[in-house]
Amino acid sequence: MAKGNGVRWRRVLAVWGLIVAVETLQGVLRQLWLVPWLGELPARQLGVVSGALLILLLTWATRRWLRLRTPAQQLQAGALWLLLMLLFEFGLGTLLGYPPERLLADYDPRAGGYLGLGMLVLLLAPWLLGRGRRRDGN
Repeated sequence: MAKGNGVRWRRVLAVWGLIVAVETLQGVLRQLWLVPWLGELPARQLGVVSGALLILLLTWATRRWLRLRTPAQQLQAGALWLLLMLLFEFGLGTLLGYPPERLLADYDPRAGGYLGLGMLVLLLAPWLLGRGRRRDGN
């Protein structure tokens, strides 16, 4: 592969770091403001929606800088973001003392957990927004 045509992994990692920072801030604010007002589960459910929108916004804002030109590159970047986010989520959750059942409940729609949908958005965001990039020429 010619130089300049591959995935710029440092950029992909930098955007993932930005996503983590924004999602962490969103989680802190959710705990401080939404949980007392809505309760734990509804606040987490709303957090999935707002988190997915933040991921899409950050991906859109950085799409040119990322330079992910092909669907394969876009899906590789999304897959890396997903893998790193799962490691981060379960690692941090474990460090904070959450039992595995509590962590997995966030992914179980039968228990009201919709985080799996948020992770799907994370996986597909570069590809979804890359499709728009080709249409609008940006």
